[in-house]
Amino acid sequence: MLKIEQELWDKGYKYLACIDEVGRGCLAGSVVTCAIIMPPGLLIEGVNDSKKLTPKKREKLFDIIKEKALAIGIGEMDCETVDDINIKKATKLAMMQAVANLRDKDGNQVIPDYLLIDAEKLDIDIPQLNIIKGDAKCHGIAAASIIAKVTRDTQMDELDKLYPEYKFAKNKGYGTKEHVQALLEYGPAEIHRKTFLKKILNTQEQISFV
Repeated sequence: MLKIEQELWDKGYKYLACIDEVGRGCLAGSVVTCAIIMPPGLLIEGVNDSKKLTPKKREKLFDIIKEKALAIGIGEMDCETVDDINIKKATKLAMMQAVANLRDKDGNQVIPDYLLIDAEKLDIDIPQLNIIKGDAKCHGIAAASIIAKVTRDTQMDELDKLYPEYKFAKNKGYGTKEHVQALLEYGPAEIHRKTFLKKILNTQEQISFV
């Protein structure tokens, strides 16, 4: 999983920022992104696409990655922004925010000299490569996916305390059957993405009408 990074390190690039997002398909909550710069040549055992790891494994790797990383930046766009400009634009903005937020352990800004991005291309003046399914092919993007996933899951656990009826601690905002049933029973909360709910709520209106 270091093949792509190694080729770039060999070309003289030092600070490779690897970027991924989590929460793109959720019905509620923010889309969260992470940009991460790892030390050249470092391969952390077990790092993989965050979706393929158990929560316990992700949390363990989260701590290891944070300790080893040269710099980490988090980006986030809330549900209102997603509704206003659409999820694709919101994701790209959150990714650029993550790059701008890259800081080392002392809080100093780190400016990358190359970007490796899961699927997206960013309107930013830094050389970049977009990699389809990058979190399964690139160690750094997989590490970014773990940081983003644990960060967002923690947010959803907190939202679960405010909105227990939607079971966010369990579904993390994704459109599970239980989540959809809660939406039909209670209606959307302020942290739901209204543009994502049209089909669900329209179906309920049609059922009520009939």
